[in-house]
Amino acid sequence: MPASTAGRLRVAVLADSDTRWKWGALTAARISPTEFAETTESTETSDKAADSGIRLDGFLLRGRATPTARQLGEVGVRADSLREVTAVEFLREMTQETYDVLVLALVGGGVQAMLHGLAHAWQSRPGRPVVVTGYVGVVYEKLADGLLLRHGADLVLANSRQDAERFRAVFEGVGADASSVTEVALPFLGGAPYEKKDPYTVVFAAQPSVPETRKDRAYLLDRLVRHARRHPEREVLLKLRSKPGEHTTHIEELPYQKLARRHDLPANFRLVYGNMGEVLDHTDLLVTVSSTAALESLHRRIPTVVLTDLGVREALGNHHFVGSGCLASWDQLDAGHEPTPDAEWVARQGVAAGGTPSGGGSYATAFDEARKRIGELLATGELPPLKPYYTPVTAPGYLPGVLARHHLAPDGSPLPGAPAADKAPGPVRQIVRRAARGAYRHGVQRVAPVIRRMGEL
Repeated sequence: MPASTAGRLRVAVLADSDTRWKWGALTAARISPTEFAETTESTETSDKAADSGIRLDGFLLRGRATPTARQLGEVGVRADSLREVTAVEFLREMTQETYDVLVLALVGGGVQAMLHGLAHAWQSRPGRPVVVTGYVGVVYEKLADGLLLRHGADLVLANSRQDAERFRAVFEGVGADASSVTEVALPFLGGAPYEKKDPYTVVFAAQPSVPETRKDRAYLLDRLVRHARRHPEREVLLKLRSKPGEHTTHIEELPYQKLARRHDLPANFRLVYGNMGEVLDHTDLLVTVSSTAALESLHRRIPTVVLTDLGVREALGNHHFVGSGCLASWDQLDAGHEPTPDAEWVARQGVAAGGTPSGGGSYATAFDEARKRIGELLATGELPPLKPYYTPVTAPGYLPGVLARHHLAPDGSPLPGAPAADKAPGPVRQIVRRAARGAYRHGVQRVAPVIRRMGEL
């Protein structure tokens, strides 16, 4: 039976990083078949979710990328409740509470573990929520691996027409049911259409793990600083994802903040944090290697450049933008070049706010199909058991390891000794957890790079 009361849908979101929490919470608001889905396109005032027709409960999966309070504040998404849990704690919560919709905003292995864990936890339950999952941005690597780990959810959201076609092809190619694939768009697009600013502002959207090497990251920073010196009339901003010691969806071993300390930075160059949507409000040219911020920028019709300086390579993710009309180098930007995006390519990415001459749909209707399907599933009253593609029969050498990382047995049940608690951790336990997480981040950002350099001697 539906869990909603007084017309308010109950939605839970499980996320493992700041960016996935933002995607999951905003997706929940977009796809829920309530009056909230009919509001304006702007998602930057995302606290609307708490005042809409849904009750949103957030769960942060404890791990290396669990967001800090600062990161959560920067994301700006407000929930009715938000707390940190282990996988087993979350599964226990799902047996005790009743929800209409559950959004799994996790890395692929986390989604697969939760699907099996939930299937086990709900096996004697008369009803269950609609389970939804998807991707936080551009899917440019490990398509089959990540996608098959997400199979088994009622809806697997594709952020564009192109992704929907690719997702269905993968599922059908392995003989799996592809009916769960549902085309939507990125939930955080929106904001005011572009108008030229004064002063002209160039923003470089940094990524935690792209590029990876110190040489390449130092090169990009050097070119950005040189651009600022070459154009003193412009404001040049380095938009950072996190502060040293914090983690996001990807590990950042060489933060630009540290590399910037070696530069004599010009007066018109600044390092900035904050919500990307708010930064884009003041942007005239968005530059990146392959960040999803490029899609946010294109949606607003802001001039957008995907850099070719380090090559157009799968390892960088900028190969995804082949055909976009946005590929350019720093030399071209220094000379004043502004790219013109290809309308057909943009439409296929689900970021054409006003549609296209060839009939591409508008962003305002991008979530209609998902809302319709969820409404239909909720109306059935009782959903069938979750059935992921991977099972102990189809992947006996792979699945047990995926589940064990989340302290689950091959049948989805908790392993003996799995970290879980019937009550909130005490002060000592909280201190130990914070210390362990800090030690891990220190090892990633300081110790690991040193060891790697020593190995290259």
